[in-house]
Amino acid sequence: MELAPFPVLAPLFLAAVLAALEHATNRHRILDLLSLATVAAVLVLDLLLLKRSLSGTVVYWFGAWTPMQGFPVGIAFVVDPVAALLALFAAFLTAMGFLYSWHRFKAIGTYYHTLMLLFLASMQGFCLTGDLFNMFVFFEMMGVTAYALTGYKIEDSGPLEGALNFAVMNSIGGLMVLFGIGLLYGITGGLNLAWAGAFLEGKAGGATVAAAFLLLSLGFLVKGAIVPFHFWLPDAHAVAPTPASVLFSGIMVQLGLYAVARIYWVVFSDALDPAPLRLLLLSAGAATAVLGAVMALLQRHLKRMLAFSTVSHSGMMLTGIALMDPSALAGTLLYLVGHGAVKGALFVCTGIILYHYNSVDEETLRGKCLPLKATGALFCLCGVALAGLPPFGTWAGKGVLEQSAESLGYGWLPPLFLICSAITGGVVLRAGGSLFYGVGSANFLSSSAPSSGKKEEPEAFEEKGATPRMMLLPLVLLIVVAVGAGALPQVQSSLAEGAARLADGKGYRATVLKGGAYAAAALPQPDRPDLAMGVAAALAALAVAGIFLAPPDAVRPLRGLRRALEGPVALLRSLHSGYIGDYTAWFLAGAAVMTLFAILSQ
Repeated sequence: MELAPFPVLAPLFLAAVLAALEHATNRHRILDLLSLATVAAVLVLDLLLLKRSLSGTVVYWFGAWTPMQGFPVGIAFVVDPVAALLALFAAFLTAMGFLYSWHRFKAIGTYYHTLMLLFLASMQGFCLTGDLFNMFVFFEMMGVTAYALTGYKIEDSGPLEGALNFAVMNSIGGLMVLFGIGLLYGITGGLNLAWAGAFLEGKAGGATVAAAFLLLSLGFLVKGAIVPFHFWLPDAHAVAPTPASVLFSGIMVQLGLYAVARIYWVVFSDALDPAPLRLLLLSAGAATAVLGAVMALLQRHLKRMLAFSTVSHSGMMLTGIALMDPSALAGTLLYLVGHGAVKGALFVCTGIILYHYNSVDEETLRGKCLPLKATGALFCLCGVALAGLPPFGTWAGKGVLEQSAESLGYGWLPPLFLICSAITGGVVLRAGGSLFYGVGSANFLSSSAPSSGKKEEPEAFEEKGATPRMMLLPLVLLIVVAVGAGALPQVQSSLAEGAARLADGKGYRATVLKGGAYAAAALPQPDRPDLAMGVAAALAALAVAGIFLAPPDAVRPLRGLRRALEGPVALLRSLHSGYIGDYTAWFLAGAAVMTLFAILSQ
């Protein structure tokens, strides 16, 4: 299909045009219009690709260099429903970022539009490519543009420090991917995903193949903010402009997890014993979910709070992938869309608060956001959505995941999901009650946090009057998408088909290398997610928020517990020191343990 390369080519071309226009015009309106028009075109292209992929995987060979005697001498884009859906979602979130920054965004002084379009192009290519080395190239391109967006305000030390931590950690991750590519190339003699998988099919994997998978996975798990590779994400979110934060938490982190699923099912699923890999990834996902939730509870800086929430939900998504089951994969994809839309909406709400008050500090702003009634109501709605309230996509995706986990004998996962989603949702509700309704008082868990966000640089040209409608529009659209993902059966059936295709490595390889069409085995339709569990998760989130928003006298019995927690809280904060040397040490330790475990278990 000739349209396949254009979702990458269009933003790349316009990024170059806008880079030249930055010096030719000072009218941001022109740059805004051209940028948004480009993203709209990419949205249409991705929709067409998604529609086409549902009837058959699209394979596009650049330069018509099709396989010769079964060997792929050219580069291919392989568009199946999951790749097309993630590319579409990335384009949608980029559009929401441009709508938020429409005309008023102060940080668009130089190359903002160019960087956002380059970021979009890299995400499109990362989703659509069928070549491992090109996946690495787009991975690095995504990283470079993200570093630049994080450190956009170069006159401030905070953004530079956050961008540095981001760049160092993700560069180390990229190096791991490059080592894994070298090992895999040495084994298979090719870097096309389908070729590598066909070469390994039916062969005993052994230690070298296991090492290749772990090295590739480690690099992508850094992007996915999985413990102990997650330290960069809160530092980056704390200083990144709001549109970049929408993309970081809404789709970029999830693309790292998508890469792990893609390379496992296409390349390694027939060569490696899944049992130890399942144990390894499940353990990492569960630890990430718990640590992210606890760390979110300790924050008063709203952006860091939401970033740690993203870490927690990234862990939940990794557990869905780690089950190595197509039904669990379908639930993970649904959860990914629902969470990405809700988290994007929460960052837009935070951006609106920053627009009015030049602060994102929960304690400083307590009760001061009362005039922002619409934003406050939607912020709290997103809090219960994050916990899994029906009919949001978070509820539907988590419900499918829980059904799959129980059917596979992992009955401990649903309670873990309930606890972590209740904490992360409750933290948002705690902040909403404090900021918009003036409820509660300072508590030691968050009020003493070292990062407060009291004095933030304004992102907009003006900080007065009512909230601009163009800031509220993406907020509403993101919530509509989050509801649609959970309420529309068509979305869930499409994701189930996409998950079945993603998990069908043999069919993928046959389509790419032999040009044939294939139909993956249909997944059994899951039961409708339990409404009661969704309501229970939302009520649990309200209970978590209530503990922190209650008057001091009402929580006096908890003072002993609070004193007992002071030590562990101090330890957790010391681990997240902000020093890149500490983060690198944790990375190396985690990478060594995980790789050694995977090699010895094969």
